[in-house]
Amino acid sequence: MKLVIQRVRRAAVRVDAETVGQIERGLLVLAGVAADSTLADAEWLARKVALLRVFDDEQGKLNKAVGEVGGAILVVSQFTLYGDCSGGNRPSYTAAAPPAVAEPLLDEFVRLLRELGCTVATGRFRALMQVELVNDGPVTILMESRAGVHR
Repeated sequence: MKLVIQRVRRAAVRVDAETVGQIERGLLVLAGVAADSTLADAEWLARKVALLRVFDDEQGKLNKAVGEVGGAILVVSQFTLYGDCSGGNRPSYTAAAPPAVAEPLLDEFVRLLRELGCTVATGRFRALMQVELVNDGPVTILMESRAGVHR
């Protein structure tokens, strides 16, 4: 699995004209699932995101996690994170998991974040979404996980 994590002042995701997920202060997580992603990947990443210290403490240092500042997480499915342009100008998405594999893993990732005490909103899987956000910082973290590689 691959994540792009952005600290935000607010973020929302819409499908057609309907807002399907929104948060105020927190993290926008664009989440891609690779064809070989596993439950272990979702578990490891959920723990990492829930505990990721990218919010200011009283001394202005990035030392607090999203839950410690009363923030929330907006998770948006993003299979295009696995786009490969090495062979030309049109990306290939063969490394991305098919929907039947990706959707249950993303659902589990969200469930695990909630189990870890996070407030989580989501986009809509396989929908054409419009994501709106106000970056805070900006702070952007790239995170990737492979089962068996975690330390």
